[in-house]
Amino acid sequence: MKYRRFGRTDWQVSEIGYGMWGMAGWKESDDIQSSKSLDLAVENGVNFFDTAWGYGEGHSEELLGELVRRHPKEKLYTASKIPPKNFQWPAKPEYTYEESYPVNHIIEYTDKTLTNLGMERIDLMQFHTWDDGWSKREEWQRAIEDLKKQGKIGAMGISVNRWEPENGIEAIKTGLIDAVQVIYNIFDQNPEDRLFPLCEEMDIAVIARVPFDEGTLTGNLTKDTVFPEGDWRGTYFVPENLNSSVDHADALRPLIPEGMNMAEMALRFILENKNVSTTIPGMRKQRNVLANTATSDGKGLSKELLEELKQHRWDRTPTSWSQ
Repeated sequence: MKYRRFGRTDWQVSEIGYGMWGMAGWKESDDIQSSKSLDLAVENGVNFFDTAWGYGEGHSEELLGELVRRHPKEKLYTASKIPPKNFQWPAKPEYTYEESYPVNHIIEYTDKTLTNLGMERIDLMQFHTWDDGWSKREEWQRAIEDLKKQGKIGAMGISVNRWEPENGIEAIKTGLIDAVQVIYNIFDQNPEDRLFPLCEEMDIAVIARVPFDEGTLTGNLTKDTVFPEGDWRGTYFVPENLNSSVDHADALRPLIPEGMNMAEMALRFILENKNVSTTIPGMRKQRNVLANTATSDGKGLSKELLEELKQHRWDRTPTSWSQ
């Protein structure tokens, strides 16, 4: 496993982190399977774990706390997210600051997260949604400064909305944000335009989420794919999205190098960008842990392939199903 500096925090985090959305609230999610996969990730060098209160109303956080206690000799970096008070994802411009992140809500859910983790301090707390219209509000700024002074959080970040990588730039410019979590993959390359240069300038850590485009970049979806009842992907991959996503994935197939699959190529593409501190694929099953962690071997993609993949940028705008 290779490690990268996590912005100005100076933490050394595994370039393959662990996204824990799948630890709660998905069909077939099982605590025993989850715990085995988490332990295997630690054994393979993963030391950055990203969860949220919104993942099973704290259940995923509880699993992370148990993981940390099972590995007392390892430094495992813990990251979670405060849900918006209105529990609406993503943030929309019409949502006011007061209905999203008032101070008492920030403090209440930070404390809830710490209780779920069974810890007195979390390394990284993040706002789970964001709209830059809130950036100049002093209330959240004072709240996170107080939480840091109290020793409850080590660093603060924001998770920006799908396909809106620039809707967080003003928050970063306040100097109070230490990390930004953004969708970045072969298709979603637009963070490279303005967000990544600003993060580099201000020494802000970058967490690249959704590395497989919710499954499209595994190469396993077809236009006939049907998700189990209750599976969130069934509401995301509506026909309009599923058909277009499969077409874009199929266009990549001729580029996959011999001995590699699409998922591996997708992760290696992300790791080629040195602005990325870590990427956080979901890894519910042990075989996924082994496959994903194996990509952290320092072997990059050829310049020719990288240039070809850059031509597959797919600029999208938020819509009713983009969530």
